[in-house]
Amino acid sequence: MSGASGKPMTRGIRLTIVGVLAFVLLIVAGFVHRIQQPRVLTVSEMRANGLFLLDTPRELGDFALVDHRGEPFVPARLEGQWSLVFFGFTHCPDICPTTMAFLDRLAGKLEGTEAEDTAVFMVSVDPARDTVDQLASYVPYFNDDFTGVTGEFLDLYSFATKLNAPFRKVPGQGEDYVVDHSANVVLINPRGDYHGFFKAPLDLAKMKVTLRSALYRWNR
Repeated sequence: MSGASGKPMTRGIRLTIVGVLAFVLLIVAGFVHRIQQPRVLTVSEMRANGLFLLDTPRELGDFALVDHRGEPFVPARLEGQWSLVFFGFTHCPDICPTTMAFLDRLAGKLEGTEAEDTAVFMVSVDPARDTVDQLASYVPYFNDDFTGVTGEFLDLYSFATKLNAPFRKVPGQGEDYVVDHSANVVLINPRGDYHGFFKAPLDLAKMKVTLRSALYRWNR
């Protein structure tokens, strides 16, 4: 009798031990997963790091520009990934090449899906000189995956104004003129909406962790 009753008892103890071990493993796995996730910055922390988010992302409406590969640059091009948009021009002596080189370093720091889901665009504020061919010889110098954008002046100005990045040609400088423009980097979300902007001057370490936090908050 004792042998017959002992088997169910032994099996019950084993099941209890297995259940306890499974529970402990589940707790440990959850803890490991949690500590591997990036710390999510608060909105105020992100602002302190230079990222200013809109309370409500803004739709950009219609626009029709062209990229440095001769392909149409329309709203659909900003959908399905995060986009970093910088307004500049190829004859810019300092801010533009510095920012493009900075964005190349940032792109090199992104990992996994962050890198796959983030595109970089330089939109020209000088369409008179920044033709498709000119951009094609300029933008890939910094990164082959970056995209240059140009178009008609009024179309570019309208697009820039939607992103709070108006620009103007500095008068009285002849053919070697410069263009005043924002040095901020605009953040576009995967719906193609204006999500916020990184305020200049840019800091690589802060921008990386803040961008990661913004992406993570979006995907939660």
